[in-house]
Amino acid sequence: MKQFQNRVAVITGAASGFGKAFAEAGAALGMKLVLADIQEDALHATVKTRRDQGAAVIGVRTDVSSADQVQALADAAIDAFGEVNLLFNNAGVGAGGLVWENTEKDWDWVLGVNLKSVIHGVRIFTPLMLAAARDPAYEGHIVNTASMAGLVNGPSMGVYNVSKHAVVALTETLYHDLGLVTDQVHCSALCPYFVPTAFSQSRRNRPAELANAETPTRSQLVAQAMSEKSVSSAKISVEEIAQITFDAVRKRDFYIYSDLNVMALVEERFKRMIGQCNPGDPFAGHPQVREKLVKALRG
Repeated sequence: MKQFQNRVAVITGAASGFGKAFAEAGAALGMKLVLADIQEDALHATVKTRRDQGAAVIGVRTDVSSADQVQALADAAIDAFGEVNLLFNNAGVGAGGLVWENTEKDWDWVLGVNLKSVIHGVRIFTPLMLAAARDPAYEGHIVNTASMAGLVNGPSMGVYNVSKHAVVALTETLYHDLGLVTDQVHCSALCPYFVPTAFSQSRRNRPAELANAETPTRSQLVAQAMSEKSVSSAKISVEEIAQITFDAVRKRDFYIYSDLNVMALVEERFKRMIGQCNPGDPFAGHPQVREKLVKALRG
């Protein structure tokens, strides 16, 4: 996309973290905004902030795991602004622990928000964009938020890793499929490393019907503590992520990374796959971390 002024952006997970930063960056570029989030009070506050600053914006409370609610979000966007140019399938949650200890409800919750929401977004919004592309001046772009966890597989993050690998696969396929039918609609996979957001507290918005009755296991508590430490100590800001992402959209870059240094882990993984070697030790450079984790899990 070369033009952002007066174009329409739909952003899920817009009340915090990346989504809130995308909304701020889009507003600064003169975009019209359709903001979605499951946390209604935070969504209203974000909408008010953007509106007070002069943006044309609506907010739609949305459970992105629901196909019907994502359809309602699309309908609201078209009713308000007539078309959608930039879609951020961004909402995300996390759950950790040893992979066999994740409950069915853990899987339903994480895959519902992290993967099914992207599926719903692609399935519902892409046809709208392709229809709009009958106008030769139309430009469209879809950004699916994956993660570096979509390219490598850290321990005690199984359910999250699975969801983000699937988002990368879906987005790569979308890239190829779009290339067969249009030159005006493009897509990107955002694969950030740790960023200081409220992500590690995403359980605050977990639906009651998907809450676990069981007490968290030792590994789940350890994984939660590790996530909070990693997220809180990250150096790159959500504002920088937003800037990187909008720059990538402008250049039609597909893969969007926040830390190129971490790509060495991706390179090592694929070298091992090609060489038919077993997965490498994720703590090879930090044996003390592995020692602490083993001690914590084995008690």
